[in-house]
Amino acid sequence: MDPSPAGFDFAQTEHRCGVPITFGPQECGSPDREWLVTDGLGGFATGTVPGLRTRRYHSLLTLCDPISAERRLALAALDLTVTLATGTKVQLYTHEWESGARAPRGDRFLESFTSVDGVPRWRWRVGDVVIEREVAMRHGHPGVAVTHRVVSAAEPVGLAVAAMCTWRDAHEQRRSPAGALRVEQVAGGVIVEDAYRIEGPGWQPGGEWHLGAYAREEAARGLPAVEDLWHAGTYFERVGPGEVMEISAWGGDLTVRPPAAAAVVAAARTRAQELIATAKAEGPAATLVLAADAFVVRGADGPDVVAGYPWFGSYLGDTATAYEGLFLDTGRADEGRELLLAHTHRAAEQIAEPAGPWAPRTSPDAPLWLVHAIDRHVRRTGDSDLAAQLLDPLGRLLRRHVDIDPADGLVRLSNAASWMNGYTGDGPVTPRIGKPVEINALWVNALAALADLSAEAGRDDTDTRAGHHRVCEAFRKRFPAPEGWLHDVVDGPAATYPLGAGSRHDDPSLRPNQLLAWSLPHAPRPEGTAALHKIGAALLTPLGLRTLAPTEYGYQGEHRGNRDDRDIAYHQGTVWPWLIGPYADACEALGLPTEGLFTGLEAHLHEWGAGSVSETADGDPPHRASGSPFSARSVAELLRVTRKA
Repeated sequence: MDPSPAGFDFAQTEHRCGVPITFGPQECGSPDREWLVTDGLGGFATGTVPGLRTRRYHSLLTLCDPISAERRLALAALDLTVTLATGTKVQLYTHEWESGARAPRGDRFLESFTSVDGVPRWRWRVGDVVIEREVAMRHGHPGVAVTHRVVSAAEPVGLAVAAMCTWRDAHEQRRSPAGALRVEQVAGGVIVEDAYRIEGPGWQPGGEWHLGAYAREEAARGLPAVEDLWHAGTYFERVGPGEVMEISAWGGDLTVRPPAAAAVVAAARTRAQELIATAKAEGPAATLVLAADAFVVRGADGPDVVAGYPWFGSYLGDTATAYEGLFLDTGRADEGRELLLAHTHRAAEQIAEPAGPWAPRTSPDAPLWLVHAIDRHVRRTGDSDLAAQLLDPLGRLLRRHVDIDPADGLVRLSNAASWMNGYTGDGPVTPRIGKPVEINALWVNALAALADLSAEAGRDDTDTRAGHHRVCEAFRKRFPAPEGWLHDVVDGPAATYPLGAGSRHDDPSLRPNQLLAWSLPHAPRPEGTAALHKIGAALLTPLGLRTLAPTEYGYQGEHRGNRDDRDIAYHQGTVWPWLIGPYADACEALGLPTEGLFTGLEAHLHEWGAGSVSETADGDPPHRASGSPFSARSVAELLRVTRKA
């Protein structure tokens, strides 16, 4: 047993690092609230506040392969039972089963859940016995630390912690016919499948499947929802008031023991304080700085960005869009520089993807967002050397991926999607064929940025600036719509836009893509504020902007159901919180007020993904969160614009 580090003061730390995320007894029973801790390598631990595993991804240890970046779920849960002095056993955990039963109901004993400096803490009360659990990961190492502290009790109590295990791809399930897990008993616990090790006091071997664990969120998404969990064994220790029972689980080199669990928890808090101090943040910004840290990982080729937890990987478009918030607004410019160098050279040398009927993974906006990220880095840091290093690879990248109409210099797409990439078996839900407004706003911005980078590097920028001027004028002439806002796509085929207006089959749908025409630093910025007023009136919600106005044909007010249902709604009205960034920038560019604009999103930090911002939300009130609970773009853009406000 190991007491908490000497001199560590929870209250002082919470005051210094801002208001913690806290839920009381009633909110602790809601499986809609989730938590996340990460290891800085792509691995993580995540779950719901009551401890109910509602997703296939919920676990105390998910490991990320350092080469392939594939994730595998390892330690599903540690089920805690307390034995009181009277001999009564009280189960403090909960599961849902294929039968429909939810048992046991240990969540009913939860007194509070608090995320302090990014470290989640559960407090159970059984009469005068109070027990706390904390979970943290050691940054840069694939492992998790779990502590159980007896805060108060008249005399020592027994703590039994059952290790519920699996070993599978994070996106799948494992059933018992696959065979028993290979478990090797070693000092302090077990090694499972030669892949991870669990260690703690008083190991008692188990060895049986618990059948039919049910994940309700997977069922709601139309996905397989049932798996079996292997009870590898149980740790047991009698723990007195003020004492701690520690359990560690880790991958990688299984012969090297990590530091004690309590030390890992303390180190996680110290690191959180350092991140906040480096960023010079406080209040909600401090919370967002810690949220941003979860997405910055170190892979085989250096720093990278996870687009969202628990199921997304790394994508250039998401990385570049989130870059400024994740790196420049958190004081991590050196890491960011390394990332920009690696991603630009890698993208410039990659062979372009073969174009299928719909080319669903093509992202033509990604290189343009990358130019924007590099431009912002150079502008904010004065790093002219980076500009010189990346001009040539950026040129190669754009020549390969940007199709320019020689008639007007605007970018056209033939079979690709932008960030609006929802697909069903029938193809893209929101086709961007033609000249999309967001691609061309990014293109105008990129030309000016390239000219500035050329000047910064001491090169001739004359032709690039002339090209920017030409394309900017073409944009201002071509995109205004009779409705008073900008066309979403111009020059689209009739079969794609049957409701389009004009002989060129332009699409006047009221969407937020046009915001980039005002928000980007070198945007074309059509004159007048009328368009932005109409955008705000139709699209703005407390959690961001709708992707389609409710009055438009095809609007979907809920982002629910199976995969096709969700993809149909994905950009047909669903709210995306990251769009608050472009909206706020557009308001600033046009001299419109932004007071109170971020109130709903700051409150959302306490709603779903504790201390973070969701990927999406329903278009209809009350805008229930959906998609990934922890989104890099959402966190990065909210952090960027609130720090700028």
